[in-house]
Amino acid sequence: MATITPGEVGGSSYLWDSEWDSSEEFESPFSVLGLSSETVKNRSKKSSKTNTSSSNSGSSSKLPPVCYEIITLKTKKKKKMAADIFPRKKPANSSSTTVQQYHQQNLSNNNLIPAPNWQGLYPTIRERNAVMFNNDLMADVHFVVGPPGGTQRLPGHKYVLAVGSSVFHAMFYGELAEDKDEIRIPDVEPAAFLAMLKYIYCDEIDLAADTVLATLYAAKKYIVPHLARACVNFLETSLSAKNACVLLSQSCLFEEPDLTQRCWEVIDAQAELALKSEGFCDIDFQTLESILRRETLNAKEIVVFEAALNWAEVECQRQDLALSIENKRKVLGKALYLIRIPTMALDDFANGAAQSGVLTLNETNDIFLWYTAAKKPELQFVSKARKGLVPQRCHRFQSCAYRSNQWRYRGRCDSIQFAVDKRVFIAGFGLYGSSCGSAEYSAKIELKRQGVVLGQNLSKYFSDGSSNTFPVWFEYPVQIEPDTFYTASVILDGNELSYFGQEGMTEVQCGKVTVQFQCSSDSTNGTGVQGGQIPELIFYA
Repeated sequence: MATITPGEVGGSSYLWDSEWDSSEEFESPFSVLGLSSETVKNRSKKSSKTNTSSSNSGSSSKLPPVCYEIITLKTKKKKKMAADIFPRKKPANSSSTTVQQYHQQNLSNNNLIPAPNWQGLYPTIRERNAVMFNNDLMADVHFVVGPPGGTQRLPGHKYVLAVGSSVFHAMFYGELAEDKDEIRIPDVEPAAFLAMLKYIYCDEIDLAADTVLATLYAAKKYIVPHLARACVNFLETSLSAKNACVLLSQSCLFEEPDLTQRCWEVIDAQAELALKSEGFCDIDFQTLESILRRETLNAKEIVVFEAALNWAEVECQRQDLALSIENKRKVLGKALYLIRIPTMALDDFANGAAQSGVLTLNETNDIFLWYTAAKKPELQFVSKARKGLVPQRCHRFQSCAYRSNQWRYRGRCDSIQFAVDKRVFIAGFGLYGSSCGSAEYSAKIELKRQGVVLGQNLSKYFSDGSSNTFPVWFEYPVQIEPDTFYTASVILDGNELSYFGQEGMTEVQCGKVTVQFQCSSDSTNGTGVQGGQIPELIFYA
């Protein structure tokens, strides 16, 4: 290759012609000068001929070398990155050498040798680093990841790892760094470690529901905060009653207060679903105590009692104890007294807790006396009922009315669409009743999202002839995500005409929650934004 030696003359930079190899072309420097390659070659040849003739004539004088001044162009244009300057072109024979295919190959640790001059295929350092992901090429350290019997050997590059994690930097370049070719990591799952490496090498976040907790653990252990934040965001968006208890336990372990608060919101509002989930039995004892102690738990106490017994059964298996009533009580310990058994309905206690065998005979007698005697005995159990959650009501009409021929029900559907700006839990609807005196209605309520039924219930309610609204509840509160429209529907069956809403609002502020309404194509009985049925949404927030 030709060399370019800058010279300093009068503050300007010069390229000396004598140091160019005229057999090679360098387009970029000459294009900056406004000279073509052919012009440069011609001038180079003239200079060469002149020097040759001088030498042949034996003259001692030498002509000075021809030089070209490089003009520094100042511009206010934003500097471009390599990927902008050199748009990536797919080589004719490189259909299988894309970064994505290297990722797929390396995820399974195939460690295929890149194509010759593979560096030239990728214009950015990010793409070239990505080729090194899980690749043995130039690897200077290996990790044996996973518990005994389930390990995987993964290659690494100390420099890349140290740039991505302060823990790796201390491990490889710190004062106490050890020069080991192989490092064992038994407490991290291979899939989670690979997900972390992919982020460090490729600047890509690839999370899955079954490995996100393990990935969060790896990100916390090796102090990769942006990956950890992405894991928390993933968990928050996938949070539901089925996994809320497990995530509550993990969020406390990982010290993620925002995730902990989101878990409590779900557990409080959908307590019965959360307590009946399989994940509840997987929590640790400390988390069990915190849930049983919860004042705002929105559940019947018999459900809390049965959930605690289910947890105790699984805990006996974890501790290799026989499944006996004595062992169940043993593993529950003092947490048993956090269950507010005296606040149960008498039927629930008599048919459930009293016959479970977990309570002693004295405890059972004392609780029966608590229900019936004027002088109540002292109990070790908490005897004050939980506060639960207070439902909020979003009323969308400014007035209501009735007419001689409205609002009539003949099996047709009244429906409205709504969206919220914060996560809430719809517990039911408020509906209008009869405008002609007392009457009973049968109501089938339904909540859908993009045609998928999320909750429904069939029940009856009695109206007293007033213009008040009457609540109709779902069996369990339905979780509603923000910024998505849901469809609320009801089919009423009743002989009497009812009140209906007027002067409907498209947007209602209810506490800290903003609710927007729009018409639904499912509505076949006249309900819309401006008037009709379903005047209220009842929810927890």
